Amino acid sequence: MTDHLPTILIAEDEQKLARLLSNYLQAQGYQCHHVDRGDRVEPWLAENHADLLLLDIMMPGKDGFDVCRDLREHSDIPIIILTARVQQVDELQGLDLGADDYICKPFQMVNVEARIRATLRRVKRLQVQEQPKELIELLCDSIKLRVNGHDIQLTASEYRLLEVLHNHKGQIFSRGQLLDRIHDDHRVVTDRTIDTLVKSIRKKISAVYDERVLIHSVYAMGYKFEI
Repeated sequence: MTDHLPTILIAEDEQKLARLLSNYLQAQGYQCHHVDRGDRVEPWLAENHADLLLLDIMMPGKDGFDVCRDLREHSDIPIIILTARVQQVDELQGLDLGADDYICKPFQMVNVEARIRATLRRVKRLQVQEQPKELIELLCDSIKLRVNGHDIQLTASEYRLLEVLHNHKGQIFSRGQLLDRIHDDHRVVTDRTIDTLVKSIRKKISAVYDERVLIHSVYAMGYKFEI
């Protein structure tokens, strides 16, 4: 599951069942919100974030199948359908419309939570797999930087500077910290040496891929590496 508390939207017109689901799931570490009409699902999601939708089929305003169909035109939110209709054709219809899972009433709360956990885990795994591979690679043996397939020759100092920042993505380093990291022979250098190196690296990158910004200036603090 995600690092934040996963948010579940419960679309269920049976107030007692919705309350039981909400209380149980909150006790398991989820945030829960509830709507009791099918035609309120999309407006709620348009204004709020949810990690998963528990969707009843038989609801006033708009049935769950129509909600699922319409959501899938513009949203990939995980959907678990809850219904008392147990016919196989209903299950196939729900899954064909884009639902991620299907639970028939009556059900045990522990089973619902297990399905939610499994669905969120599966979605997170797919999201990680779909993330584009990093286009930045440091080639230690040849002291080069590879950006989107282009090899850029660096000096030894440029490479060491970039290596420090690359290995600590997002971390801000002051000029003094960077000097300490890239020069261990106690030579006499100034903070502006770092500025010169950064300027040179940026110039080399822009020659082959001018849209790529790797080393970001942080006002009054220093530099960080961020893609």
